[in-house]
Amino acid sequence: MNLPLDRLTNVTGFGMITGADGYLFRPTQVEEFYEILQLAKSTGRQITMRGSGRSYGDANIGSESILLDITRFNQILSFDPQTGVIDCQAGVTIEQLWRHTLESSFWPPVVSGTMFPTMGGALGMNLHGKNAFKAGPIGNHVIEIEVLFPNGEHSVLTQSDPLFFQVISTAGLLGIILRVKLQMHQINSGDVRVLPLSIPNWDAQFKTFENFRNEADYMVSWIDCFARGKSAGRGDFHAAYYMDEPSQFPITLRPEHQDLPDTIMGFFPKSVVWRFIKRLNNRTGMRFTNWAKHTSGKILGNGKPHPLSLVGFNFLLDYVPNWRNSYLPGGFIQYQSFVPAEQAPRVFAQQLELQQAAKLESFLGVMKRHVPDNFLFSHGVDGYSLALDFKITKTNKESVWKLAHQMNELVLAAGGRFYLAKDSTLTPDHFTQSIGPESFQTYAQLKLRLDPDSILTSDLARRLHLDPRD
Repeated sequence: MNLPLDRLTNVTGFGMITGADGYLFRPTQVEEFYEILQLAKSTGRQITMRGSGRSYGDANIGSESILLDITRFNQILSFDPQTGVIDCQAGVTIEQLWRHTLESSFWPPVVSGTMFPTMGGALGMNLHGKNAFKAGPIGNHVIEIEVLFPNGEHSVLTQSDPLFFQVISTAGLLGIILRVKLQMHQINSGDVRVLPLSIPNWDAQFKTFENFRNEADYMVSWIDCFARGKSAGRGDFHAAYYMDEPSQFPITLRPEHQDLPDTIMGFFPKSVVWRFIKRLNNRTGMRFTNWAKHTSGKILGNGKPHPLSLVGFNFLLDYVPNWRNSYLPGGFIQYQSFVPAEQAPRVFAQQLELQQAAKLESFLGVMKRHVPDNFLFSHGVDGYSLALDFKITKTNKESVWKLAHQMNELVLAAGGRFYLAKDSTLTPDHFTQSIGPESFQTYAQLKLRLDPDSILTSDLARRLHLDPRD
């Protein structure tokens, strides 16, 4: 039995470096998920789970597979404005969550740098945010999930079930998350108080994170990956704090206060900004951009707190529409590593030295603080992460992959980990080393039990040899 050709479509990861053809299905009812599973078995096809396509690499791509797109399965089933518990289908996005709950004084407990991921995708990757140092990943705040397994089992899992911690984080390879019950975070204001600090070097970066760790609600730092010598590791650190407002219905909780503007300075349309960014999106232009950003950060606003909306602070990736187009035609990868606190200063410094020696400096570096968690494919460590964006061209791809593998060796020697939502370059051996053989063996046993025909897959799963039958 063949699948209809009108279902065939080409999809890419968010980084646009790779794509593949698959058969697209967008279910709206639970029954359709069962039907798609049966269709896969009867046609000998595998299924790749796909949310809003925000994973950077090949986690949501499945060559010649059925692409199970959950974005139309997006109903909010219930919300209790007294407790902040929301129950929703897996295709609901982070944006839908905050728009539904904000005026009741609730905000998602963990958000990524963009508001567009679905809850199914967020839990598959167990996303983290700028509050990872105190809130951990989003899975920590889930009350229950409803999951359909390829072997026919249909279960509701809570944190008392070991399988809860194994389905969440395993990139949609063990089961299909259908429904999520989440504890939202209560707030009094739709604004946060942001404290910007200009940081001169690596030592000051790590000291600042530790100094603010016990008092801030969010922490993040931009890193200038071109800076060398005594200035290596310089950047702009931001701590943010939830605010209290005396009004019973503060205006900051209204969606119109949160909506990002369509223009810059009230007249320049942001929809075309990426075209101007593209002119600077090269090694010379980004060296200047990083220098200018650090210089302006030292002069403007350094050490001066200011209010900013929760949306404006958290979703910087949504501020400029289509910004990723500035990396075309080759696209880009994001490389993110997680390193224990005592090793992170050395590892991050060496990563930047490797980039500079290869003349492949990351155009954007972002540093965060993290804590460990109990999920099977956990990327969490008691330490730090450094996310790095690399532009891919016809001539540099092989060199970027070589650089990534060199950086991997530094991370693994330090007991570090990686994040599948960002990955494009890991090898099977590097991934297994990062999570440990025991976790990989647990996964393999679960895969054989819950998905004995290996129905659920992706190009990432194939690349990392995550099918135990291989």
